[in-house]
Amino acid sequence: MTHEPPTRHDPDAAFAAARADAQPSTGAEPSFPSRNTGDVERARAFAIEAARMCRDDKCSDVVLLDVRELSQITDFLVIASGTSDRQMRSVLHHIEELGKDQSFPAARSSADDRGTWLLADFVDVVVHLFEPNTRAHYDLEMLWGDAPRLEWQREGGARPGLPRSAPGDDARPASRDYAGLHSTTPTPPPTPDPGEP
Repeated sequence: MTHEPPTRHDPDAAFAAARADAQPSTGAEPSFPSRNTGDVERARAFAIEAARMCRDDKCSDVVLLDVRELSQITDFLVIASGTSDRQMRSVLHHIEELGKDQSFPAARSSADDRGTWLLADFVDVVVHLFEPNTRAHYDLEMLWGDAPRLEWQREGGARPGLPRSAPGDDARPASRDYAGLHSTTPTPPPTPDPGEP
């Protein structure tokens, strides 16, 4: 099925269209889980973990939006950019597994034909993974511009199980950049060998 892209006037259209495309055609009215009015904190915790997993799996520009006051479709949106179709599908699979582990299974998953926009609908949380140009085109952050952005980063920046630096310990940076390739502190120039002319 094809659908028109959402307009700037109706941001819920993107979700309705994606849900309609994901529903198999049986001739009967599609039945989707309704928006949960239960445990908002549980949904928020899952959204935060989904955002963290996006970042852990090398997605960039991860954003978590609280759309409870703006949408009748969902409570939280996770939006991230991936580097390739394969990477984005892997991230989506990991988030779906996280949902199963936390008793928060995906109601639907969807992807466009070229793999530039992947979506997992967990009813209370919707995860969007975009190729950067497709993300700029649809600009969901602008569509949901009135939604508050939530903090999702871990303290210290490290994933559980990875060693963190103790205060004053310079042996290993707090980030996952163990090689120091993205360090903000300049590397001092090498000292010249006294035996060289």
